[in-house]
Parts: sequence; C-alpha cells; structure tokens
Amino acid sequence: MVAWDAEIATYLLASKRYGTLYTGVSSQLLSRVAEHREKVFRGFTAKYGVVRLVWFERHGVMLDAIQREKSLKRWPRACKINLIERDNPHWDDLYVEIVNWTPVPRQLDD
Repeated sequence: MVAWDAEIATYLLASKRYGTLYTGVSSQLLSRVAEHREKVFRGFTAKYGVVRLVWFERHGVMLDAIQREKSLKRWPRACKINLIERDNPHWDDLYVEIVNWTPVPRQLDD
C-alpha cells in the first residue's frame, strides 16, 4: 500500500458503470477498499458486488469526512453520478490506479 493509505477519505464504490453505488468513509482508504473487494464483511457491498472505487475525496479530520459522507448519502443518485463523471468520466477503478502508483523521487536542490 502507498504511504497515504492512512489518510481520511470519503468514497464512492460502484458495481459497474451506472451500477449499484455505495458511499463510505475510512481512515485507511486503500485497506478499506481492499476489504470490500475481498468481501471480508458480509453485507451490502459483498451482496451486490460493489467493489470498484470510482470517486474519493481526502479530508484532514474524520469529522469532516463523516459530514461529507452523510451529505452524499442524502444526494439523489443523479447527483452522485454527476460527481463521479466530473472527476472520473469513464468510471475507471481508481483503486487499481492508486495501488499501481509509483511516486516520482523528489529532486533536491544542492
């Protein structure tokens, strides 16, 4: 996992493009999404195959992330789809992209 896995995030998962959506919050995004993908917990995401990370937003503190999650859960489905498509128009699985991400070494000035 990459170093920023410990960051707090609100996220949206989808079963497929325009499929079933799930809104969540976690203090360890990559670990939590991995649990969804591996169906560690029996529940909504395991039952409906909602494992594709299609949107996420980082937060500095958990309270902000929880408030954002609660807000998103009240949004109509169409608004959630617009949010996803604004940042991820092809509904790519961002988890795969993030896990395969390799940081570029910083060039320090002498």
